[in-house]
Amino acid sequence: MPSREEIKIRYEFHRNAAEKLRVAYFALAEGGVQSYSIGSRTLTKWDISTIMDEISEHEKKADELEAALLNGGKRRKAVGIVPRDF
Repeated sequence: MPSREEIKIRYEFHRNAAEKLRVAYFALAEGGVQSYSIGSRTLTKWDISTIMDEISEHEKKADELEAALLNGGKRRKAVGIVPRDF
């Protein structure tokens, strides 16, 4: 289980990634550019659906991590019972 600090780092990563993807989406949607680069990746105007999918994925993951932070970062322990005939 990752520590609380590691969860915070992952949360910030996904929030920052979603924000950069939003900037790329608006740049492509407004038509000001035909392509947009993030790091080593290049997106073209026709990849808007791909950008939307990635934004949704990062937001979903960030929301899960935020819930983990609010709940103390601990998961419930799963317990199984095996009936035996003695």
